[in-house]
Amino acid sequence: MEEKERFEQVTPLLPGDKVLRLRKRIRPRRRLRITPNIPEVFRFLKDMSTRTPLIPLILALIGLWLLSSWGIYLAERGVNEQITSYGYALWWTFTAMQTQGANSPGPITAPGIIIGSIWSIFSTIALFGVIIGSLYAYFMFPKRHPSREIISTIQYNLGELENLSTDELEALKETTVRIVDAQISQLKERPSGQ
Repeated sequence: MEEKERFEQVTPLLPGDKVLRLRKRIRPRRRLRITPNIPEVFRFLKDMSTRTPLIPLILALIGLWLLSSWGIYLAERGVNEQITSYGYALWWTFTAMQTQGANSPGPITAPGIIIGSIWSIFSTIALFGVIIGSLYAYFMFPKRHPSREIISTIQYNLGELENLSTDELEALKETTVRIVDAQISQLKERPSGQ
């Protein structure tokens, strides 16, 4: 009796056909998570900052930001009525980094315009380059295989076999034997079903 309950009748495509389909269990729907998992976000940021040069690069960018703000302030003080304090110069250089210098009002003196244009171009490239480069380095980190580099070195040395010295041949032999032995031991440790 249970066998008949597992199947449901499906409307046939052609007259006279009888089609049965397994009934799927109706599972309760999972709730959509709207809020981020804050501990996982912090774990990701910590892991990314330890595996990539994100923190030193951001600190260098902050140092350049403070330096260019100081240059803008020195070039524009007393001349530009909009940039009257170092705080406003900081704000202008920060917004120039985000808007590629298309923020108004900006510097009006020649040194201020030069510093501002160099800063806006460099900072935009550096900011997005740091972020994209760090993310790329973080996600590509597991794909790096030092064994591939070793194998390519061994292949090169095998091609240059006649030109190698006795010490280099001994090192090549030991390295090759260690790699092959490690691979054999890994294969023996795997369960037989794999």
